[in-house]
Amino acid sequence: MDIVVKGRNVEVPDHYREHVAEKLSKVERYDQKLIRVDVELFHERNPRQSDTCQRVEITVMTKGPVVRAEAQAQDFYAALDCAFSKLDARLRRSADRRRVHRGRHAPVSVAAATANLPTDLTRGGTATLTAEPEVEELVEHDDGQPWRIVREKEHSGEPMTVDDALFQMELVGHDFYLFQDKESGRPSVVYRRRGYDYGILSLAG
Repeated sequence: MDIVVKGRNVEVPDHYREHVAEKLSKVERYDQKLIRVDVELFHERNPRQSDTCQRVEITVMTKGPVVRAEAQAQDFYAALDCAFSKLDARLRRSADRRRVHRGRHAPVSVAAATANLPTDLTRGGTATLTAEPEVEELVEHDDGQPWRIVREKEHSGEPMTVDDALFQMELVGHDFYLFQDKESGRPSVVYRRRGYDYGILSLAG
């Protein structure tokens, strides 16, 4: 498993890279097919956000779905610990789900499978979960505009069920997930409403 650590306008010291590698080596116990782990560090320059100025994003690439977690804290070590805890929980749930399917038992419901997953306190970007590594392009727009798009991402449109889309949404820790509905064939979005209530939006045929 390759571990890639990089900083966005942040210089990453060697001792931090070693700390990340040591910590993330533990996730291989959940899946022996892990390909790569990308760790990105971001620094928030706004002095009003000094308590959460350091953000760590972890993205795990496997032969199956991508699993992602992020966290913010006052320093990168604390942010890494928090992000790793979320990642560990999501990988464990994913491993449990695979064991249920291999054992030919009834699949666990999304609500039960994700009941103990931590919920991100901060939401960033528009990351999605796919069976193939997602394509991300950083874009820049006129700062004079009232809106700002900082990322564009594309991912595979492989059809899936609503239940699978909900489960995969939880793996990346976001409030929505865009997918191709296997039953209707229409582009759809599942989203979190309150607690573990969900909604779904679809385009009319």
